[in-house]
Amino acid sequence: MSGGPLLPREQRWLTLEPIVDGLVTINGGFWGARQRLNREVTIPYGMKMLEESGTIENFRVSAGASRAAYQMPLFRDSDLYKVLEAIAWERAHGSDPVQEGFFASSVEAVRAAQSADGYINTYVQVVLGGERFGNPAMGHELYCAGHLMQASVADARTGGRGDIAGSLSDVANRFAQLLVEVMSTEQRAYVPGHPEIETALAEMYRAHGDRRLLDLAADLVGRRGKRSLSWHSFGPAYFQDDIPFEDAMTVRGHAVRALYLLAGATDVYSETGRPQLRGPILAQWRDLVSSKAYITGGVGARHKDEAFGDAYELPPDHAYCETCAAVALFMWNWRLLLLTGDGAYADLMERTLYNGFLAGVGLDGTSFFYENPLHVREPTSRQPWYDCACCPPNAMRLLSSLEHYIATQTSDGLQLHQYMSGTVRAARPGGSVLELTVDTGYPFDGTVTVRVTRAPTDVQEIALRLPGWASGASMTVGGRSVPAEAGADGYLRLRRAWSADDEILLSLPLGPRTVEAAPEVDGSRGCVAYERGPLVYCIEGLDLPPGVDLRSVSVRASAPARAVPGFRVAGDTVVALHVDGHVGRPPRPGWPYSDLPTGQGAGEGALPKPFDTELCATPYYAWANRGATTMRVWVPKWP
Repeated sequence: MSGGPLLPREQRWLTLEPIVDGLVTINGGFWGARQRLNREVTIPYGMKMLEESGTIENFRVSAGASRAAYQMPLFRDSDLYKVLEAIAWERAHGSDPVQEGFFASSVEAVRAAQSADGYINTYVQVVLGGERFGNPAMGHELYCAGHLMQASVADARTGGRGDIAGSLSDVANRFAQLLVEVMSTEQRAYVPGHPEIETALAEMYRAHGDRRLLDLAADLVGRRGKRSLSWHSFGPAYFQDDIPFEDAMTVRGHAVRALYLLAGATDVYSETGRPQLRGPILAQWRDLVSSKAYITGGVGARHKDEAFGDAYELPPDHAYCETCAAVALFMWNWRLLLLTGDGAYADLMERTLYNGFLAGVGLDGTSFFYENPLHVREPTSRQPWYDCACCPPNAMRLLSSLEHYIATQTSDGLQLHQYMSGTVRAARPGGSVLELTVDTGYPFDGTVTVRVTRAPTDVQEIALRLPGWASGASMTVGGRSVPAEAGADGYLRLRRAWSADDEILLSLPLGPRTVEAAPEVDGSRGCVAYERGPLVYCIEGLDLPPGVDLRSVSVRASAPARAVPGFRVAGDTVVALHVDGHVGRPPRPGWPYSDLPTGQGAGEGALPKPFDTELCATPYYAWANRGATTMRVWVPKWP
């Protein structure tokens, strides 16, 4: 395989490089099981749902091969493109004839629907009668084009048919060339209301070498700030069009749009070094992590516009935290990690991956969450699919390509960012190879064993990320203890001439942690949450004692939580936490407010008496996999 989703051409503005001339695999363990489920269950299920929902039929209608009614929403094309991207990345895990057959037939359907000049968007072609680029704010034409291009890059990098006529690369290239022409002439003021095309154009440039594609990506980033985009009650800030990008120091508006734009701007900076981009990119990241991200790594506080709120506006119960936003945040932080080499970005990738993202995919592989709140008062179930099905295919493509986000290389050696069982192999200068195997029970076991299986004769550096939560880690090399002290960038660096069978043993402490939010976070004041390793925990209503309502539960925060291995959740074995809890009186009927100090109100003596009990907390990603339930991450402290 010739590389992953992100392969920069220019290295001078980057600190780290993706591993291109080598191999990275995930073999077993926590993420190996999830990749296998994605391959064997979720992607085939997605293929089925694309047919049943009419997504593929829309292309047949556009090509004149069907008279079926067009199926909304207007950006449904992108769902197919994301599944095709996932199938392409799956080739690294072995050929699947059924998936390849679906891929080939889908490409034929897309090719047949494509106009002679290269344009392809079934909604515009069928519903609007071919009226192109008439709705910049909400039309999603360039958004869909971006996902087409990213699917084509995945196809080309995993043994696809190249640029021959009728191939996915040919289809995407023809559309890209049309956009280069149109966006520089009659549509030179066009601002795409939903970013995504920017990072796709940058990657198309990286794959094919056409500098005009990168220039268009840069131009589209630079067009923002003229306040040309609005839609009903959504103003320019919703579209990141309120101020020029180079002046924007806070992250705002629709979360997925904002993050895809930031990913695209980071790609443009990585290839061009344009100084006006770096400042706002890093400033918006700092704004996000300091006051606009949930403990799960989820982002997006407002339901109405799926948007970031004000600073510290992080209500647990009204958290939107769209799964697509978690995917976009993960991908943007990978770009920032390559740019800077700072482990803080890998830390946020880990937090988002294990919590905000993974909660969006059920343990059965065929049920999903579009939104990922941190507090649910009414019993809630996962959904088998959505009319607006952007999130499940997005999860598929990330899981299929996950190994590409594990490790990087520099002239000094290799860096391990995410701990997953597998192999990391990279070519080194002079034709030598440095190869590592990783074995770990992470995230439930904190032992990470790294073995050198092939090594050059000269000195090489192996860098291991020390997660920000991992206070008290220890490490041995060849059985001898060495200091587990990370540098300012968050990495433990081991530099020496390695030999085959050398072994590094990193032990990360996984004791449960009780966490509280900053007082500015009004929605979580007076509450605590629980973490263990990279996992955030929650309490589900179905684990409470009979007759107990989650609204009446609090926890004794001064008492440490206790790890309980072997807890079963829908067929998976997890480490649960037991915490000292208190069940108070249920709310009295009627007016819910009273004076302090409270006296004994009418009928109070008939209410159940408060009592102490042991509460069970399970990993947030696994909630609602045992049936409909209530849930909360942030739990009130008692007394």
